[in-house]
Amino acid sequence: QVQLVESGGGLVQPGGSLRLSCAASGSILSIYVLGWYRQAPGKQRELVATITSGGNTPYADSVKGRFTISRDNANKTVVYLQMNTLKPADPAVYYCHANLRLRLGIRGDYWGQGTQVTVSS
Repeated sequence: QVQLVESGGGLVQPGGSLRLSCAASGSILSIYVLGWYRQAPGKQRELVATITSGGNTPYADSVKGRFTISRDNANKTVVYLQMNTLKPADPAVYYCHANLRLRLGIRGDYWGQGTQVTVSS
């Protein structure tokens, strides 16, 4: 009923930039939170940044000042993560997350399939 499709991952040199995109589709009534999490090998999935329907944007301390989360102004079901000054600590699979309500009334959490970000010279 809901799909989150990510794009934009890849290989970048240290200090470089990438922009991730995630588009939510399906029988969606309302989206409360869109965000990005990441999971490196052997580590737990961790929050990177989220954006609420009210425009709040909490970030992980490790990415503050380097990453920016935003929603598409025209299409509120699309979220971006602009990642600048990428560091060797940033490589991971990045997952898009949404907390939303379906047209049927059910509210829940949904995840994308993940996109790999690799930082290497």
